[in-house]
Amino acid sequence: MNMIIVRADWDPDAEVWTATSRDVPGLVAEAGSMETLRPKVLAMIEDLAEEGVLAFSLQDIPVHFVASVT
Repeated sequence: MNMIIVRADWDPDAEVWTATSRDVPGLVAEAGSMETLRPKVLAMIEDLAEEGVLAFSLQDIPVHFVASVT
């Protein structure tokens, strides 16, 4: 795996960003801003890596966020 892609979608009804990733099974996070969402997602990925759920660490693979507003 060359990078982790995190997709962040804006929900205008709930007024939150929801982050998911095909590269990180089970990753789902919500926050009211991208500034809040990004560190939350990075911490979740790091926790999953430390627990052995993932076969890589954040030090090895860059994380890219793709934001979408519909």
